[in-house]
Amino acid sequence: MPSAEDTSVHQHQERSVVRPTHQDEVAEAGSELIGGRSGRWTRLGSTALTPVGVVALVALGMFALGMVQKLPCYNWAWFRGAGSQYTHACYSDIPHLFAARGFSDGLVPYFDRLAGDMQYLEYPVLTGVFMQVASWLTPGGSLQHREQMYWMVNAGMLMICAVIIAVCVARTHRRRPWDGLLVALAPAFALTATINWDLLAVALTAAAMLMWSRGRVLAFGILIGLATAAKLYPVFLLGPVFVLCWRAGKWREFGMATLGAVVSWLVVNLPVMALAPDGWKKFYTFSEERGIDFGSFWLIITQRTGESIEVSTVNTVSTLTTVLLCAAIGALTLMAPRRPRLAQLAFLVVAAFILVNKVYSPQYVLWLIPLAALARPRWRDFLIWQACEVMYFLGIWMYLAYTTSGDKHQGLPTEGYQLAIALHLLGTLYLCAVVVRDILMPERDVVRRDGSDDPSGGVLDGAPDAFVLGRAAHPPRHTHAAVEGPRVEWGAGRDPVAD
Repeated sequence: MPSAEDTSVHQHQERSVVRPTHQDEVAEAGSELIGGRSGRWTRLGSTALTPVGVVALVALGMFALGMVQKLPCYNWAWFRGAGSQYTHACYSDIPHLFAARGFSDGLVPYFDRLAGDMQYLEYPVLTGVFMQVASWLTPGGSLQHREQMYWMVNAGMLMICAVIIAVCVARTHRRRPWDGLLVALAPAFALTATINWDLLAVALTAAAMLMWSRGRVLAFGILIGLATAAKLYPVFLLGPVFVLCWRAGKWREFGMATLGAVVSWLVVNLPVMALAPDGWKKFYTFSEERGIDFGSFWLIITQRTGESIEVSTVNTVSTLTTVLLCAAIGALTLMAPRRPRLAQLAFLVVAAFILVNKVYSPQYVLWLIPLAALARPRWRDFLIWQACEVMYFLGIWMYLAYTTSGDKHQGLPTEGYQLAIALHLLGTLYLCAVVVRDILMPERDVVRRDGSDDPSGGVLDGAPDAFVLGRAAHPPRHTHAAVEGPRVEWGAGRDPVAD
């Protein structure tokens, strides 16, 4: 039998878990579909199914629905002309690249030269390894059958990544496991999960955020390095860690994280870099040489003006704009009345990179979904952003259907696609604005409502400031207690969790 002390600890833990249906009006309204607000069956330990378990099962279910959405393409549309896969909005790079990148012929990525314009695989090394492993697991048969099976094998491997992402998000904030449902139920997540291989990098990044929340800075760095070996964007998370550690004086921790990232990235990349340098650098040269492409505001400019822009000019302006935006986020971090949460800054930095980039593939939304769930776990704002992303998802395929339909002009014309791009940009900017507001007004941050500082901050959680600028050096009266103490008391009134 459990002791009285064990029972007390369990009851305290049970009360401390935040239930969105008791705090979020959208979550409460949505819960009516399944019987109303959470009750005793959602308490920790009351059943074998924990909140994290529920999140994992929901993630599996939504991923399966996303696979069902690809059925028209799986059965025939991938193999019978370009237009059908766009009109059914079920396009995926995976089956097409099975043959186009030499996997169907047994070629080794980075080492074997490809026929055609793309001489080598244009993906980072760890993603190439993922693609190669999937090709080894693909059974034989006709080329079409092998392409179908290659997509199916990849979908199975990506499903594992999807569950890892949802579980990591659910566990990052100890008191907020139900926030993982934001990821698991995100419609754009299900729709874009099997377009490309981005979920590998997203899973490694989500695991890195979990490690940082537990104070395991070296593990965080190693996972960030591995994630960067799969996709470029995770390296940007070192920027928020740098400026947060600067404000908190945690230089040793930042050094360990950076060292872990560099070493793990080198371990993956050095063998290919040394033995197949031309194949290894293809990802970087392709990224540099790639012109203005789908989804970017640059495309709107060129289409509206009818004038092209040099790739070098776009690269320079995008890079400088990204640097300036990151510098602004750094200044915001040092001047905010309370040190921002890591998830907030991580979301802002990755969003800044996406907004000014010369291309926005529909699966790039996967980069932001876990970070958004941690940065602003509020269903209303999250769903507004997701609605914009779903509209963009439909818009790009309808536009491609229009451009491939010839004289029939079936689909979304150029002006409609520009509107879809604008919706994506505005939705992302809206969520960025809400996160910035939470940073400037920490009392509006739902994660800090209970008095927490940064539940996913690890070594930063509750740490005193060592260096601040502007407003932070002279905080307003209502933040005085928070600056002096290790915890923030932003919330007012009763804690609804304890009711």
